[in-house]
Formats: sequence, C-alpha cells, structure tokens
Amino acid sequence: MAVQQGGFKPGGGFNKPGGGGGFSKPGGGGGFNKGGFRGRFVPRKEAEHRINNFIRVPQVRLVGENVEVGVYNTQDALRMAQDQQLDLVEISPTADPPVCKIIDYNKFLYDKKKKEKEMKAKSKTAELKEIRFTPNTDDHDFDFKAKHAENFLKDGNKVKAYVQFKGRAIQFQERGQLLLLKFAERLNEFGTLESMPKMEGRRMLAMFAPKGKKKS
Repeated sequence: MAVQQGGFKPGGGFNKPGGGGGFSKPGGGGGFNKGGFRGRFVPRKEAEHRINNFIRVPQVRLVGENVEVGVYNTQDALRMAQDQQLDLVEISPTADPPVCKIIDYNKFLYDKKKKEKEMKAKSKTAELKEIRFTPNTDDHDFDFKAKHAENFLKDGNKVKAYVQFKGRAIQFQERGQLLLLKFAERLNEFGTLESMPKMEGRRMLAMFAPKGKKKS
C-alpha cells in the first residue's frame, strides 16, 4: 500500500508536507516570519538597513519616543520590538554600540521615499516655455494659449511669449504690443511680466516669471 504524504515513511519517522523542516509564515499577517521581517515585507538582497534578526551585534542603543533611551542587549531590544509588533531597525551602524529604533519598517521606507520624491519635485529645474502668436491671433486661439501659459506658470516654469511678424505684417508692431499686454493682464494671477514687450529681429517678446504654485 502506498504511503500517503504526511503519514509514516518506511524506516520510521514522519514525512513533512512541503519538505524542509521548521515553520515559516510566507506573507502571513502580523508577527515575525522566517528571516525576522514582520508582516509581508520581503527582504531584498541588499537592504538599506539591518533589521530584526539581521542585527548581529550583542548590544544596541535604543532611541525614539516609544522606548526608554539606553543601551540594551540586542535580544532584549528585539523582544521589545516584537511586543509592540514593530521592527528593530539599525539607523546608525557605525556608532558604538549601533543605534537602533523600534518602528514600522515598511512605513519608514514609504515615508522616506515620499519625502525624497517631494524634495526632488521642489528642486526641479525650471524650464522656459514658449508661446507663439501672430498679429492676427483670434480670441479662441488666444484663450487656448493663455490656458497653456497659466499651467506652465503654475508648474514653476517661465514663459516666453512672442508675436512673429512675417513679410508686411511687421508694420503691425503696435498690434503685437497690445496683444502681449493683454496676455500679461490675463496671466496676472499666475505670472509677472518681467519687462515691457520689445522687438528682437522680426519678433516682439515678453517674458513672464511664475508667482508660485496656486494653493488648492
């Protein structure tokens, strides 16, 4: 009779379903799984920080709001983290002893990534966007381009608006100036006219700088 999986095996002992000894909690919720990571967190080959059972030193210095600051045996510190259903995270490995915090490591990484993204967005280099008109630009085209310019300014970019004169249209410079001043009035909420419109070759230019992002 064939031996079913999980029953007795010839020669004594038991078969263990799934092979390999011991227990693990792959993807289980709460508590610590094999490797010392809480919850569904899967360790990477090169983690940013040593955490939980990967902290091999005999003692650590605990800091943070949820502990009494001081030097603890690593096993005691790990037990404290388990009691709070949090992670023991090494934040200063070169200190003697290394400095650790008891925190939610997944949330820590999420907040860190979010902060870095926000800082990157703030440090983004402003671009120069161009808006082109002709002396005969109609109201519909004017409104369409004004909306684009407003969005550019709200994003922190500068805007260069110009009226292109071709052939005999050069005689309508006054019309071009009035159009750019009207454009400046339209953008007043979002941008500042840096200087009065001026001719450069066959173009009349006006530069606009952003006043800052509009708060929603």
